Amino acid sequence: MRSIAYQSLALLFAISTAAHAATSTVPLGGNAFITQASSGANELINDTGLHNWNSSQAVISVYVDVQQAGTLSLALAGALNGASSSTVKVTVAGQSHNVNLSSTSPGPFSAGNFSVAQAGYVKVDLQGVSTNGGYYGDISGLQVSGSATNAGVTYANDSANYYWSRRGPSVHLGFTAPANTEYFYSEINVPAGQDAIGSYFMANGFNVGYFGMQVNSATERRVLFSVWDPPSGSTTLVRKGANVTTNGFGGEGTGGQSYLVFNWVAGHTYRFLTRAQPDGNGNTQYTSWFSDAATPATWNLIATWQYPGTSTYLSGLYSFLECFDPERGYIGRRATYGNEWAKPAGGAWTELTSAYYDVDPTGLNRQRLDFAGGVSGANAFYLRNDGFFTPSVASGQTFVRSANGTAPDIDLNALP
Repeated sequence: MRSIAYQSLALLFAISTAAHAATSTVPLGGNAFITQASSGANELINDTGLHNWNSSQAVISVYVDVQQAGTLSLALAGALNGASSSTVKVTVAGQSHNVNLSSTSPGPFSAGNFSVAQAGYVKVDLQGVSTNGGYYGDISGLQVSGSATNAGVTYANDSANYYWSRRGPSVHLGFTAPANTEYFYSEINVPAGQDAIGSYFMANGFNVGYFGMQVNSATERRVLFSVWDPPSGSTTLVRKGANVTTNGFGGEGTGGQSYLVFNWVAGHTYRFLTRAQPDGNGNTQYTSWFSDAATPATWNLIATWQYPGTSTYLSGLYSFLECFDPERGYIGRRATYGNEWAKPAGGAWTELTSAYYDVDPTGLNRQRLDFAGGVSGANAFYLRNDGFFTPSVASGQTFVRSANGTAPDIDLNALP
């Protein structure tokens, strides 16, 4: 009996030791970003990892979520191409170790141990120190182990969807509106510092289109309204507002796109109004208008698009927040979405105070965990994504805000 007990204890110890010694390899292709670019900007990250790394100015950040505090042991997986030796600095939470890479020694190249103070996302920075050739190395993965990983690690591991993982999870609010809703009104306020390039703050979405505002570059912002094509036929332009550009779009479906280049400002509240109107010939015309809340009497027509083959009103109302630039999916963004109202054809405005919150497959499949939504202190809903924050807010909840009680003051007959 004693020998059996000792054998059982030895087996349990071996299993425990093996579990603690487990190593995960975090692929840079889905989990790394160039967070500080070099002046030449030669380095790049693609599905196979980090390449063309020839500048000590560049900082490459890798993100991995750990379930507990503890020791994080790191190593770089890859090859030293374009040199026979190099030195790379690895930094975690102010702790830095130099890693020596050599072409005569196969990887992985140990980066030592780091202390992680709490569960959640950990940022690992890589920066070149010296090299005797053209490159610091081609790095495909970051090996992680140690006590901080004992309860599990989370990172993007679906190689077919690294593009979406690097964009980050998109988050949505779904609204239940009255039957035959003709008009949908809502407001968005993006706090200062939350308007990163590559952001789309979508206000008025419906079953065949979407309307909101974007940050397209450091010098350009847009108010964008698009309507998809039906299964057969094409959406066509009926009219557009002053200075509005219209064209077709592709990629995630096809349809008609219209946008106004408009330098909207973080910290201001903007108003969005969308209308669905059957044209009497079996089609539906969708129109959207945009306004700065500081000048409530002034509305800008974006466009009217005709959706053929269906005569209907607005349905499937929703809002969302997304990053459409995978190179900037590490930057956090947030906005408040409030004062939603729907007006049925021939009826009165109805305030929409309930929203169903959910996240896209990037979040649902745990490729990224930096997503959140809820009710803010401004009596509005909020959405937040990217930035590798902790903790997330679980998808699939219904949030309710207090009613504001004051319907939109809009002269619908005077709209442009």
